[in-house]
Amino acid sequence: MGVAAGPIRVVVAKPGLDGHDRGAKVIARALRDAGMEVIYTGLHQTPEQIVDTAIQEDADAIGLSILSGAHNTLFAAVIDLLKQRDAEDILVFGGGIIPEGDIPPLKEKGVAEIFTPGATTASIVDWVRANVRQPAQA
Repeated sequence: MGVAAGPIRVVVAKPGLDGHDRGAKVIARALRDAGMEVIYTGLHQTPEQIVDTAIQEDADAIGLSILSGAHNTLFAAVIDLLKQRDAEDILVFGGGIIPEGDIPPLKEKGVAEIFTPGATTASIVDWVRANVRQPAQA
């Protein structure tokens, strides 16, 4: 992707049938308050919708929030679709109710980081800044 101009752009998404989005909104606001551009997709998004949005919005990263237990299927589907669409430069991270034992396999599939309950917004902002492209200096 190279170094793009402007702030880091992050799509925050709620895949699947999970209907609780408070955490996603808190993260979206924290990233926005840290100077990033955030596109929040809303509830009940399919992996296809999420990837389409990320590509259309020229996103640098996708943050997935899931509480429903379908993280293994839905996170993998987003990663696979990014590969199919030649958009592997879009970094995927996630959070929610994800058992510790599921984290290593998710990372092996290509999820860059998983944040579990108790992660601070500051730690997530710091991680995104350290791991997603650096914004161009004005």
